[in-house]
Amino acid sequence: MAKLTKRDIVVAISNQTGMVQHQVFDIVQRTFDQITDSLARNVAVELRNFGVFQPRLTKPRVGRNPNQPGSSFVIPSRATVKFKAGKVMRQRVEKLSRELKEAAEKKEQAAAAGSGR
Repeated sequence: MAKLTKRDIVVAISNQTGMVQHQVFDIVQRTFDQITDSLARNVAVELRNFGVFQPRLTKPRVGRNPNQPGSSFVIPSRATVKFKAGKVMRQRVEKLSRELKEAAEKKEQAAAAGSGR
């Protein structure tokens, strides 16, 4: 499965806008830095039609070492980031979900038809 990298984003935006890749990289990096700084200051980041990033504090919990069955320890609470997809993203991913499900069903039917000779 392929993945999208920051470099891929920079190249795509550069090709679409005609801007120099170095300038686009600087803009993308500053955007990510601004998002990170806001979350580090406990400020939620809302990007319409994309999603919301919210800093959260996890609850402390008991952890166990599988190599030492009798021992347990407390995992302290820590700050994490929760992401909730926006409406447009959620709809587009749901469409992908339906397409993948249909493709898997077709593949299963083809495999069943091929093995039932």
